[in-house]
Amino acid sequence: MKMRYSGFTLAFASISIAINIVLGTATQMLKLPLIFLDTVGTIFSAVILGPLAGAIVGGLTNVIQGLITNPKDIPFAIVNIVIGLVVGFIARRYKFNLPVAIVTGIIIAVIAPIIGTNIVIVFFGGVTGSINDIISTWLVKSGQSIFTANFIPRITGNMIDKIISCILVSSLYRLLPKSLIERSKSNA
Repeated sequence: MKMRYSGFTLAFASISIAINIVLGTATQMLKLPLIFLDTVGTIFSAVILGPLAGAIVGGLTNVIQGLITNPKDIPFAIVNIVIGLVVGFIARRYKFNLPVAIVTGIIIAVIAPIIGTNIVIVFFGGVTGSINDIISTWLVKSGQSIFTANFIPRITGNMIDKIISCILVSSLYRLLPKSLIERSKSNA
């Protein structure tokens, strides 16, 4: 089965990848606490184009970011892929309004660190060189398992970041012209 994508879909997906990289890099440079915004493009493309496009945008974001700046980002592509799938299926089933965005943010704020924590442990032995390592080390020293010690700081940041990201996308979605939304549904 050969998949074909319209120019609109490819352009929107490309812009979404750029949004992920630019917002993720900007929040890192500004050292904003507990806010990453590196999945806004994934969430937006999943809402507009559907779960498969959201997953592709998410996966490609991490691969491209990994090739450009930090190869450690590449294994986390699976987190971004799952975010695209989950958001896409929810948006396909429900209108992506504010209440749905908040609930979706909570759902992916739990799923993402579960997957991410396992990646940190399997690929990096529980240490990634981020600020989370300080908290994780302290929690391990206090008797927590390596999973729990790595999960707790990740879910804290994700709870704030993913809810804000979903609310941002919901607000942008409301501002889009109806003709663009209809076009995306017919081209996805």
